[in-house]
Amino acid sequence: MQHRDNPEKDPLSDTPSAVDDRAVDYRHASVLLDGAVDALITDPDGCYLDGTFGRGGHSRAILERLSPQGRLLAIDRDPAALAEGATLDDSRFFLQYGRFAELDTIAHDHALHGRLSGVLLDVGVSSPQLDDPSRGFSFLRDGPLDMRMDPTQGESAADWLARVPEREMSDVFKRYGEERFARRIAKAIIARRAERPITHTEDLAELVKAAHPAWEKGKHPATRVFQAIRIHINGELEQLEAALAAALEALAPGGRLVVISFHSLEDRLVKRFIRDQARGDTHLPRDFPIRDTQLNRRLAMVGKASRPGECEVALNPRARSAVMRVARKLD
Repeated sequence: MQHRDNPEKDPLSDTPSAVDDRAVDYRHASVLLDGAVDALITDPDGCYLDGTFGRGGHSRAILERLSPQGRLLAIDRDPAALAEGATLDDSRFFLQYGRFAELDTIAHDHALHGRLSGVLLDVGVSSPQLDDPSRGFSFLRDGPLDMRMDPTQGESAADWLARVPEREMSDVFKRYGEERFARRIAKAIIARRAERPITHTEDLAELVKAAHPAWEKGKHPATRVFQAIRIHINGELEQLEAALAAALEALAPGGRLVVISFHSLEDRLVKRFIRDQARGDTHLPRDFPIRDTQLNRRLAMVGKASRPGECEVALNPRARSAVMRVARKLD
C-alpha cells in the first residue's frame, strides 16, 4: 500500500510524480498487492486487520477475497485516509482511527483479540502523503514543513527544527537517516534558524544541499535528513516495534503476519522480531535441560523475504525498495 523514502535509494529525487499539484485526489498504487493478499488470506471466512489503510488498496483487495462471513478491520491515523475509508461501503469492513501500535487494544474493542486470521502492516509514508505539498513530506514540492501522519497531533517538523539542540538533531539525522554528515548539516540548520525560521520544505532542502559535501549519484542530498525527521516526529520505528508485539497477541493460532517495509531500518526490525519469535527462548544457557517443544516459539517464518518484480518497479519506481516478510503464529 505505502511507498517509502529509502536511505539506499531515493524514490523521489529521480522519479518525478505524474500528479498535478493542483489536483485534490493524489493517486496511489499499492505495492506487492497480490503477493501480500495471497500471503495474508488463509481463510476467506476469517477476520483480518489492515494496520495501515492509506487509500485502501490492500483493504479493497482483501475484501474481494473474503466470503460474506469474512470481516476486515482497518486502522489509520491520517485524516485524509479516514475520509477515503468513509467511501468504502461494505458491511464486512470497519475503519478505526488510531496508530497501528494500538492494534492490540483496537482488536480487543472489536472482540477480535486472539481471533484474527491475519494482520497486514504496510509501513511508512504513502504516495498521496508524499505528493501533497501541504503535508510537507517531500522536498520535490514546496510546502509547509509539517511531516506529521496526523496533522492534528504532535509537533510539526518546523516546530521541532526550531527548538531542538544541535546534538539531538545530529543524533536523529544519523540514527534515522544514516546520514554521514549529520553534525555538519545540523550545525548549518542551527546557524540558519538563528537568522530566520525554517518553515518550508524547499528552504530546508536547499539548506541541506548547500551544507552537504558529498552528493550521491541519483539521490537528492536532503533525502536522508527528510527521512530522519519524518521517522522521528512520527515515532515510526517505535510504532512498528509496538505493532509487531501487538499483532502477535491479537492473532489467532495459525494466523498470518505480513509486513511490508521500505528501508533498512524498518526491515531489520521486522526481520529480527520474526527471527527471535521463531527461535524462542534462546537466552537460556546452552546446556540447560529443556526440550525443543518448551522453547516457547511463537512464530514460524513463511518463505523468504519478497521484493517487487521488474514489471511492478517499472510501473511504480517507488516500489523498488519494498521488502515483504511473512510469519505464521504457532499453536
